Amino acid sequence: MLTSIALIMLCGLLMGGLAKKLRLPPVIGMLVTGVILGPSALNLLDGSILGISADLRRIALIIILLKAGLGLDIGVLKKVGRPALLLCFLPAGFEILGWVLLAPKLLSISVLEAGIIGAVMGAVSPAVVVPRMTRLMEEGWGTDKGIPQMIIAGASADDVFVIVVFTALTGLAQGGSVSVMSFGQIPVSIVTGILLGLGTGWVFCRFFRRFHMRDTVKLVILLSTAFLFISLENALEGVLPVSGLLAVMSMGVYIYNGYDILAKRLSGKFAKLWVPAELMLFVLVGASVDVRAAVGAGWSILLLLAAGLLFRLAGCWLSLLGTSLNRKERIFTVLSALPKATVQAAIGGVPLSLGLSCGSLVLTVAVVSILVTAPLGAIAIDLAYPRCLVRTAENKEGAL
Repeated sequence: MLTSIALIMLCGLLMGGLAKKLRLPPVIGMLVTGVILGPSALNLLDGSILGISADLRRIALIIILLKAGLGLDIGVLKKVGRPALLLCFLPAGFEILGWVLLAPKLLSISVLEAGIIGAVMGAVSPAVVVPRMTRLMEEGWGTDKGIPQMIIAGASADDVFVIVVFTALTGLAQGGSVSVMSFGQIPVSIVTGILLGLGTGWVFCRFFRRFHMRDTVKLVILLSTAFLFISLENALEGVLPVSGLLAVMSMGVYIYNGYDILAKRLSGKFAKLWVPAELMLFVLVGASVDVRAAVGAGWSILLLLAAGLLFRLAGCWLSLLGTSLNRKERIFTVLSALPKATVQAAIGGVPLSLGLSCGSLVLTVAVVSILVTAPLGAIAIDLAYPRCLVRTAENKEGAL
């Protein structure tokens, strides 16, 4: 395992740096590293690290969500209001609808199977989006109108919506039934996750003001608590729906708004921790890609992927109607909804493991979506923000 970790870190750094030299997002180099090192190519990664790949990717995601929460201003998010709420479900809902309408004809599958594929495709990747929006917040791009904050909130919550829909549809495909109650879990899990995070953040603000300790110790406490949120989500499954990831981010949000001096110091610590975590996350996502399945995919899958993205972008645009955002700012927000990786890598193989007839097709579509949209979305965001967003005056001065 130690050799595998060394290869992930060193090769990921090398390829990420090479991608940057070519004026591409470093994440592309990291994804390519994973593909090369993984089972689809050289197969140099130890089976033990691939066995815990999902947990390692979840840890990396927790780190970046905590860092994002520690920089989110509730006041700005309140100012954004309705669009932030709509971005949590409308783009994903439109994308699922696109697959349901088009996939049965082009792939000769049932409406239910099309819905399952759409549910896998419906989530944007917080692993690609959140780090970029966090950087824009730190540099002051679009923060006056709360654009990065709004995108982070939408990217974090739409995963909850998609996973609940996916669970309901796979249950139906296995011979179960879908009730109104199963979809009622979506708002319940969002609300309980937010309340859990805010309550824990309130406790920590008072605890850290009273008991002085090193910031590194505080970081360990917050990170361990975040892990417990995810464990609690799994433990309460079927009893009380709770979004552990939203709880993680909400905890950071409360600390930022209740103890901003501490939040800024901890954010710096998490920024350093994110360097190895980012390498681990994207290299392992790349390692999960089955290149043979992707190469064997027909043009119909690429066509459907493009059509699904158009449906998603339409839902995103509708979410922004009636806002103060200008045309360029809306275009940037729409482009930020492109990348897919994290959720697709996590649940793309579930239908196959459940023995569903559409399982192999779902996995292939998930693989293609990662290979196409993760680099495309990352490049689009990196190229668009200087052209579409306005930078705050104090950040301009700081840069000079």
